[in-house]
Amino acid sequence: MKKCIVISDSFKGTISSLEICRMAKQSVPKFFPHCQVLTVPVADGGEGTVDCFVEAIGVQPVTAAVTGPYGEPVQAVYGRRGERAIIEMAAAAGLPMVGERRNPGETTTYGVGQLIAHAVEQGCREILLGLGGSATNDGGCGCAAALGVRFYDRQGKTFVPTGLTLEQIHRIDCARARQLLQGVSITVMCDVDNPLCGPRGAAHVFGPQKGADEAMVERLDRGLHHLAQVAARDLGVSVAELPGAGAAGGMGGGCVAFLGARLKSGIECVLDTVGFDAMLEGTDLVITGEGRIDSQSVHGKVISGIAGRTKPRNIPLVALVGGIGEDAGEGYDLGVTAMFSIDRPARDFREYADKSAVYYQRTLEDILRLLRAMGT
Repeated sequence: MKKCIVISDSFKGTISSLEICRMAKQSVPKFFPHCQVLTVPVADGGEGTVDCFVEAIGVQPVTAAVTGPYGEPVQAVYGRRGERAIIEMAAAAGLPMVGERRNPGETTTYGVGQLIAHAVEQGCREILLGLGGSATNDGGCGCAAALGVRFYDRQGKTFVPTGLTLEQIHRIDCARARQLLQGVSITVMCDVDNPLCGPRGAAHVFGPQKGADEAMVERLDRGLHHLAQVAARDLGVSVAELPGAGAAGGMGGGCVAFLGARLKSGIECVLDTVGFDAMLEGTDLVITGEGRIDSQSVHGKVISGIAGRTKPRNIPLVALVGGIGEDAGEGYDLGVTAMFSIDRPARDFREYADKSAVYYQRTLEDILRLLRAMGT
């Protein structure tokens, strides 16, 4: 083997993408001393996204003073390379920042807008914004307000809406923001297809993990419905049913409606930004992975995005994962050559005795798939 690429998502709560890449740089040369090893750490747009790009393509970290989820002063970091800025909303509105004080009705994305404004003022003309790990449910209104969007209540007064005050929005004016962002393109890394509101919307699906009880979820959802109606009337943009609009408490929809952003698969953004297609030239093997591979992994996640690039080139793709779901077989059709779990301790055979033969045959076939792909 002359060239190998290791491009893996983190195993959430256990191993980071950066750690996986460092281990690969240590291990592969032990068995293939003359192999060129390229590593690409991957994040989904949430916490750690900027660090991954710093490691992968050498973007420069930039620190800016902004406001946090509750308006408190924080120092947030984004990445810059030339005229491109890479921002993760978790740096200014992340769930870990609120600790036990979880209240998506009051938290704001204002600091995220301040980060974008800072990057634009520094000369950046291309913004790559990662959604994920947010503590908010304000439909991106805070972010928009920091960039000049004005929200008026029925008395004609401007205010910065939060999750529980979205229903107070009577009129929206984006003129100032459009002037500020003229000539600036914003691409939003979004790996969910949830609409803005409704049973699969931001409030119902993600609100509880951010601290919303049942009553608050209903109120937040009504607020997002109202926001969508006003945006459609005043801005001519319909985001209520837009796939991905519900990402990060409605931030996906807000970025489209207020900032003219486009939503794009997170992994596709990463692969394009690091020049993955060019990396694949002359590659013998690609190793990817995540905490668990299952049917969700084959629909817009890291492994599916990578497989979409390796399969047309007939490059073997091995998925090294924490766990393998019963429905993970779809990955083979997608382009995964073989899957292996890192779990080592044996479980009590009585837990899976009825499936031992099936598991044995699957593992055997994974080894055979890999050997066939490698031409052994």
